[in-house]
Amino acid sequence: MSSKADFPPTLVVVTGPTASGKSALAMRLALHFGSHIISADSRQIFHGLPIGTAAPTSADREAVPHHFVDMLPLDGYYSAAQFETDVLALLGTLFAENPVQVMCGGSMMYVDAVCNGIDELPTISPEIRRRAADIYSNGGIEALRATLRDLDPDYLEQVDPNNHKRLVHAIEISLEAGVPYSSLRTGEKRRRPFRIVKMAIDMPRDVLFDRINARVDKMVADGLVEEARRVYPLRHLNSLNTVGYKELFRYFDGEWDLDTAIARIKKNTRVYAKKQMTWLHRDPDIIYLSPASAFSQALAAIIPNNA
Repeated sequence: MSSKADFPPTLVVVTGPTASGKSALAMRLALHFGSHIISADSRQIFHGLPIGTAAPTSADREAVPHHFVDMLPLDGYYSAAQFETDVLALLGTLFAENPVQVMCGGSMMYVDAVCNGIDELPTISPEIRRRAADIYSNGGIEALRATLRDLDPDYLEQVDPNNHKRLVHAIEISLEAGVPYSSLRTGEKRRRPFRIVKMAIDMPRDVLFDRINARVDKMVADGLVEEARRVYPLRHLNSLNTVGYKELFRYFDGEWDLDTAIARIKKNTRVYAKKQMTWLHRDPDIIYLSPASAFSQALAAIIPNNA
């Protein structure tokens, strides 16, 4: 590889839909450049979910230092805004050691927070968080829509009205700030004091879906059901409102048999992957890599022309 002196500070962002091979590519790049890996996965950050979140293995973490993995209790609170702050602070230290660092993950709000910045929003107090949660638990999604119609009708026109997480978030911000959430969303892209090279493996959809199905089967073989059973008493937590766990919780509740739960995990993971692909296709900065030559294409994109 080129001398490190030839590189400006560069954050290599390996993103893409679940099961597309991004973790393996990030590992190869980190080993090649001698860099760390920053996980941009909003669920890998929690303790006790290694199988269902496809967290890096102990061998991976011994080979390459990983950050933002297995660091929060399941009842902990974390946000994309906090991730932006924490990653930028960490990069200041990491770039002093090595000008090339790798970030890997498919939580698109986390990726966007680091690459583009996120609007400054108030920290939600426990009281406001409870109020918003109570609206949903007492009145369901219709109550959320009605509340947001009063607080921020403009945002209600833009948001997916069936996405209760987005509705709750907007209500929390509006209540905490005392102004409509939409009035705080500037969409302004922040300049970063480092170069960003953002890439994703362009996996054909049918191949990707086959990989998703196979990975779910492997997770089950590796102990996903047992992992979900261990955290089942905490199923009310937001950290567990996650594909893989919520379906198994319905199996534990007696609503579904195990085969149905596993089939739903596969289906819901495919739906999530489609949402990730839709998000990616809106980003003009993504460099798409061929699955067969992803590593060599990634190196060509990362190494400066004059290096």
